Amino acid sequence: MAIEAQDEEEHMLLPNRKQLSNMNRHDDSLSEDTASSETLISDDEVINNTEDSPYPEVRAAARNFDHEHLPYNTIRAWTIGMILCVMGTALNTLYSLRSPRIGLGSLIVLLVGWVMGRAWERWMPARQFSYRPLGLQLQLNPGPFNVKEHTAIMIMASVAVSVANATDVILAQIVFYKQDFGVLYQLLLVISTQSLGYGIAGMLRKLLVYPASMIWPSNLAVVTLLNTMHESKTVDLDPTVLGGNMPKLRWFSIVATAMFFYYFIPGFLAQCLSIPAFLTWMAPNNAVVNQIFGGTTGLSLIPLTFDWTQIAGFVGSPMIPPWHAIANTLLGVVIFYVGLAATLHYAGVWYAAYLPMSDSQTYDNTGTRYNVTRILTPEFTFDKEAYESYSPIFISTTFAINYGLSFATILSLIGYTWINHRRTIWSLYKRSAYEKPDIHMKLMSKYREVPHWWYISVFAVMLLFALITVLGYPTNLPLWAFILAVVISSVFSVPIGIIQAVTNTQIGLNVLTEFIFGYLQPGNPLALMIFKNFGYVTMSQALDFVGDLKFGHYMKLPPRMTFACQLSATVVSCLVQVVVLNLAIRNIDGLCDPTQPSHFTCPGGRVFFSSSVIWGLIGPARVFSPGQIYSGLLVFFAVGATATVALHLAAKRYSLAKHIMVPLVLGGAGSIPPATPLNYLSWGIVGFVFQYWVKKHYSGWWSRLNYLTSSALDLGLALSTIVLFAMNMSGIRGPDWWGNRITRTTMDARHKAIQVVLPPGQKFGPDSW
Repeated sequence: MAIEAQDEEEHMLLPNRKQLSNMNRHDDSLSEDTASSETLISDDEVINNTEDSPYPEVRAAARNFDHEHLPYNTIRAWTIGMILCVMGTALNTLYSLRSPRIGLGSLIVLLVGWVMGRAWERWMPARQFSYRPLGLQLQLNPGPFNVKEHTAIMIMASVAVSVANATDVILAQIVFYKQDFGVLYQLLLVISTQSLGYGIAGMLRKLLVYPASMIWPSNLAVVTLLNTMHESKTVDLDPTVLGGNMPKLRWFSIVATAMFFYYFIPGFLAQCLSIPAFLTWMAPNNAVVNQIFGGTTGLSLIPLTFDWTQIAGFVGSPMIPPWHAIANTLLGVVIFYVGLAATLHYAGVWYAAYLPMSDSQTYDNTGTRYNVTRILTPEFTFDKEAYESYSPIFISTTFAINYGLSFATILSLIGYTWINHRRTIWSLYKRSAYEKPDIHMKLMSKYREVPHWWYISVFAVMLLFALITVLGYPTNLPLWAFILAVVISSVFSVPIGIIQAVTNTQIGLNVLTEFIFGYLQPGNPLALMIFKNFGYVTMSQALDFVGDLKFGHYMKLPPRMTFACQLSATVVSCLVQVVVLNLAIRNIDGLCDPTQPSHFTCPGGRVFFSSSVIWGLIGPARVFSPGQIYSGLLVFFAVGATATVALHLAAKRYSLAKHIMVPLVLGGAGSIPPATPLNYLSWGIVGFVFQYWVKKHYSGWWSRLNYLTSSALDLGLALSTIVLFAMNMSGIRGPDWWGNRITRTTMDARHKAIQVVLPPGQKFGPDSW
């Protein structure tokens, strides 16, 4: 009875069944729909439906009808989806250790899934298998590869796009802290942090999925591309531009193949083309030249590169974001990471003359790497006496600016959202619970919803796993702190989810969680990293799951199928991540070392480790509070608030100011470091070419081939990198000539671009701390 009452409650938002008598209600079990291809409805046969979404961007992307007879729960969908999930997770986990980071993005997964589905449709025999105990009849080849199968594949494979932040915790523990709790601990940590958000996501469906006003703009590009790939009508071709008269699949194959072979030039034969900082080659031992023009630890004032990994590795493909977003991000790079960084560095602020200008490492008062083991107790907590006799912690100029901008972005996002979207968000919040269903909600009403108790059960199991992880191992995270982290994730998921669903901007809680725990419980680096995961990553994962639910909603994939795809792929990807990470730790020589030959320098893990030392081990009170070395960064809180208000007032008088998004200017380049201005500036140049110039002058080519070209470049690069990695593991190195040697000999490349190198025994910094 309780379950029936709960199911009735779940359908309060759905339209009255009598009002939809023309729609057949489907019993959406997870058994395969065995409809033959002859029963499928083509686009031309769909009854003209004049009702559509009230939002133009949704009308332009999502179809206002449903091919309800298309098979979706097929052997083909599950096999391809799981293959891409495993392969994508393995590659992205491995590539997350590389600098620059590369990987298989969602568009690559989308296109590869399409190729595999079409190949299966063409070459797989049409056989049928029966499983009598469950009454299942499974078709090996159910006919034409369709959009619903593709959607299911996309949901499974999209789990592999982002690597779990918990892997950075494990990496920091094993590589940097020399602390290993075993594989079972790693599995429990990764699975619980990745899956705890399911319970939150399930509770947010009424607020963030069902209402038409919850648009989730990030889904619309993928929805558009999916529908385009499966449309039956032909598209007019344009033979006047490159590739304009070529089928999409052929263009994609040519570009991917070209990138595969091309990358052997900057990645193997002539590595100097990756960062052609020729001025540093002319003065390899001049610290100032290497700081200003270097592309590894410098400002890259000449942003020249012939390497797609440098362009898209840290920031993502520049052919995806709109030009105004790219321009705002570039503005922030130039103002803060070039202009302000150079000013503060050469003014000697934060003892900058003794430190590199841009890297993600931590240093002591002798200019060498901070030896964390010297201030650790045997229980891996903070040793105050050892710290006072050793050294305060120092970071590079851009690293310090990054923290300051993180402070500024928090208040800027809140202020920007309040000024520009408060009335919209409040209106949506008030009416979301009783908003009339749009056409997409009506079409989805014939499919059975996922009961709340499914989500609650997953939440309960993952909460148990999390408690075993936190309390069963010496993590030093108190029970009250764990509960606080889960409460933070749960509470903030609602307002941040509404903001993201409307504005496509997610307010990060990483700095907030570090601040809270750093002041409440300083001296526990591992506890801080785990608190940050449950306090921030859980919320982020929950909203990712909600976004996938909305994606399935637009594509008319039954909710129970979406749930099954999400949960199964999440568990599989967690297992794969732990396996790949352990294999990498045990088999890659010099992993996480800045000079690792194959660039497996762990950029994300190193930042995570440095943050754990600053916020967790030493604590923010000893770093940022008044009287401490980096206390001046607290001024950025005022900068974020003031700049947001000032630009809002300026926009009333000056049209140019209307195009400036302060949160994006402040936080858009948050990957510096380990990224450098080279990555962002070259990314911006390519973005200008494709997202402004090509889009403006060759709009037909752009709308048809831009995203396809971006995905082909990423796929060709990923495959080429796999081959080069295998060659490197086999002992095959690039040819020994000047063009490869010069990339390792400059001060910039050796992370030695420091103005003042102290002789042994001397120190810099304050006398006491």
